[in-house]
Amino acid sequence: MVNNSMKTRALFTALGLLALAACSSAPKVAEQKAPPAPAKPIGAIVEIKAPLGLPPVPVPTDNPPTAETIALGRKLYYDGRLSIDNTVSCASCHHPLLGFSDGKPVSDGVKGGKGTRNAPVVMNSAYFTTQFWDGRAPSLEKQAEGPVVNPIEMGMTHEGVVQRLTEDPAYKAEFEKAFGPGPITYDMVAKAIASFERTVISANSPFDRYQYGGDKKALSASAIRGLEIFKNPAKGNCVVCHTIEEKHALFTDNKFHNLGVGLNNKGELTDLGRYDQTKLDADRGAFKTPSLRNIAASAPYMHDGSHKTLKEVVDFYIGGGNSNDYLDKEIKALKLSARDREDLIAFMESLTGEIPKGLDDPKVTKAEVRR
Repeated sequence: MVNNSMKTRALFTALGLLALAACSSAPKVAEQKAPPAPAKPIGAIVEIKAPLGLPPVPVPTDNPPTAETIALGRKLYYDGRLSIDNTVSCASCHHPLLGFSDGKPVSDGVKGGKGTRNAPVVMNSAYFTTQFWDGRAPSLEKQAEGPVVNPIEMGMTHEGVVQRLTEDPAYKAEFEKAFGPGPITYDMVAKAIASFERTVISANSPFDRYQYGGDKKALSASAIRGLEIFKNPAKGNCVVCHTIEEKHALFTDNKFHNLGVGLNNKGELTDLGRYDQTKLDADRGAFKTPSLRNIAASAPYMHDGSHKTLKEVVDFYIGGGNSNDYLDKEIKALKLSARDREDLIAFMESLTGEIPKGLDDPKVTKAEVRR
């Protein structure tokens, strides 16, 4: 019995040692690092004054504008280092010399890549409730995250951007002034760019001075007739989507509509637009209503850049768009004379407003704009 007892104890000891060895050789679970706390500007909040014709600029509570974040965002907006090969910046596709667009049907990306949609204008995007043609970003901050990591657009990573900026002593100092001491994060990058973009607003156009400023000589007779066509439900009825309010006008309903743009020769939608985000059949081929402010400066038009002139756009609407199973109920053929069409274009040209100073990059000349 003594021998049996000793054997039993030896067996349990061996089993214990084996269990201990197994535990010590098991792979350790990596500790999950908590994501960095969201950044918030530390400077004095500044007011972004809305010009005549626009409502107060919407500002998120976690990213109030400061002089420091706006200046930092402006610098980042024009910096090609946000792209993998240092060739593409935000301004490459949204440049002030081109109406804060790029004048192309679709944009150029890194390494010769081509986008699939027309670059939306940044002008007055502070008033958009969603960003991108399909509304996939709920804010300017979230929008600033997307192009950087898009393999065609900028082909970079958020971590790579942060590393490059961290290696630059000037940027480190500017981030510290804007957000306080600590490591740079991409959350700070996105918030700074968004703060700058909220200053990219334009109004006080001839239309605004006529409609809201009481200057009845601000519009030509042709543009006044065009305004009436624009509002008349029996004529243009454009205002149903490009809204005009009593005290201001955004010229967008911030909604999504199918116009039949982009059908192939079989009558099939080549881009499903909003549907890719919602998976709702009603959203097939629907795209966000763009604002018409400064529309004369941001050709070509539509989400695919397929219309080169405002005349082409007007003619397209007169024809009732392109028929498809999901065509918006508000899109109907219009009966407009040749003079009506000219007047409608004259009105849209009257929506070109004043551009605030301090939006351009002094290091970029017109000759350097990407073509």
